[in-house]
Amino acid sequence: MVLVYNLLIKLYCLAIVVASWRSEKAREWRNGRKNLLEDLKRSLDPDRPVIWFHCASLGEFEQGRPVMESFKDNHPNWQLVVTFFSPSGYLVRKDYQYADHVCYLPLDSKKNAIAFLDVLNPEKVVFVKYEFWYHFIKEIKKRGISLYVVSAIFRKKQVFFKSWGGWYRNMLKSFDTLFVQNKKSAELLKSVGIENVIVAGDTRFDRVAQIVNNSKELKVINSFVSNSRVLIAGSSWPQDEELIVRYCKKHPDLKVIFAPHETNEKHIQQLVTALDGDCVRYSEIDEDSVIATNVLIVDIIGILSSVYRYGHVAYIGGGFGVGIHNILEAATYGMPVVFGPNYHKFKEARDLVALKGAFPIENYHDIKQAFNQLLGDENECRRAGEIAAKFVADHVGATDKIVSEIS
Repeated sequence: MVLVYNLLIKLYCLAIVVASWRSEKAREWRNGRKNLLEDLKRSLDPDRPVIWFHCASLGEFEQGRPVMESFKDNHPNWQLVVTFFSPSGYLVRKDYQYADHVCYLPLDSKKNAIAFLDVLNPEKVVFVKYEFWYHFIKEIKKRGISLYVVSAIFRKKQVFFKSWGGWYRNMLKSFDTLFVQNKKSAELLKSVGIENVIVAGDTRFDRVAQIVNNSKELKVINSFVSNSRVLIAGSSWPQDEELIVRYCKKHPDLKVIFAPHETNEKHIQQLVTALDGDCVRYSEIDEDSVIATNVLIVDIIGILSSVYRYGHVAYIGGGFGVGIHNILEAATYGMPVVFGPNYHKFKEARDLVALKGAFPIENYHDIKQAFNQLLGDENECRRAGEIAAKFVADHVGATDKIVSEIS
């Protein structure tokens, strides 16, 4: 199995090389790993202990962030190193103030794992949610380093629970503790002989609960929304935007804020065209601007969690693709959330739908009905929003459980 795994890793690397000829993201993936070990060695103090957190991308970073910050607050002498696999996480959080060093994770090979750990020399390692890299895990355990995964969630269809999945299960057995989100995950793991499990909950609830207190005032958006009803389309994709644009054009008095998942110029121009140019871009206005349109496009990254504070209803994108993005960032502000049909693998979405604080849609008829119901009836909007806010508040606490165990 190791030979097959190594071959797949090499093929993945080759695919990245080929893709980098045309893809800026693939080029960043390659170039960002150059001189990685030299930079890491220069930035670390060999006399201070290191805790290493690995995140696949930005979503996993936000999930692990409460644990990172709580651990660092309680252990200020420890050095915090954060690694990413994806450029979409690294480029946004490369200057993360709590970290002593942020870098990419080298490609998983025996040679890379040995070299990286020789330089990093961590006392504790935390993987966030998933990404179980064989050679890194094996080398970490060989050295007797404490190894954890936080906010993990498991499903019966995963390879770990197949009759032929023993090689993958052995990776999970290498962890000192797997902190899982729910009892179902713990039961699945125990059914295949993995006992090193604690049901801690989902750290995303702790993270989004902090957002209300830490959100920034955005004067441009405050001026834009005025006293109007506001729909926010967060992390939207073209299929989401097509439906929302259609609704916008039939409701010209509604204030709408688009915060697309992709903010590259090509996508922003496509959205501007779809709106017939009747919109304004966030990057093109200042605090003193008078905005003479009801549609604002947030064409920069990093402010969506603060943008949500100005909305009444949120549409969360991704539901017509591989799955919805983070609904909790909007829900914590007491907003009902609407999203596309691919939400069933997200427990928080299923739970909030059952509570009637979230509303799944499949087509324009559905989205029209949901928006009319929520934007046209203040009492219904308030009721659904209160359910959403309470749902978040009722699920905080995972971070304290985890930090008390790994400290």
